[in-house]
Amino acid sequence: MKVFAIAIGGVSGALLRYWVSGIFSHLISEDFPWGTLSVNLIGSFLIGLLWAVFSKRLYLTPEIRALIFIGFLGSFTTFSSYALESLNLFRNNEIKAAVLNILYNNVFGLLAVILGTASAYYLIKLLK
Repeated sequence: MKVFAIAIGGVSGALLRYWVSGIFSHLISEDFPWGTLSVNLIGSFLIGLLWAVFSKRLYLTPEIRALIFIGFLGSFTTFSSYALESLNLFRNNEIKAAVLNILYNNVFGLLAVILGTASAYYLIKLLK
């Protein structure tokens, strides 16, 4: 049942990401990735808000939590999960782990994109 909940949330989050990102890109400018920044910031705000409300005030079943946090917000933006995990590391006074999480995700994420792009160009060149 949990997998089904994640799937439903995932489809909903992905579709909303596409719609919200497109609106912000169209309204502001397509010269900068405003759409991606918008969904990342909205998702980060929502995961913080909902996590606090559901942790302190409301009980949710594991399936509903999975639908919202893994499915919906996870597909709306994985940045929100990364931001919450970093905050929780800081809250738990795991400063070194928090800083490393931030550095690793940003630096190695960028390097992975560069490596993936270079690999694709190399493979395309080989296949010609």
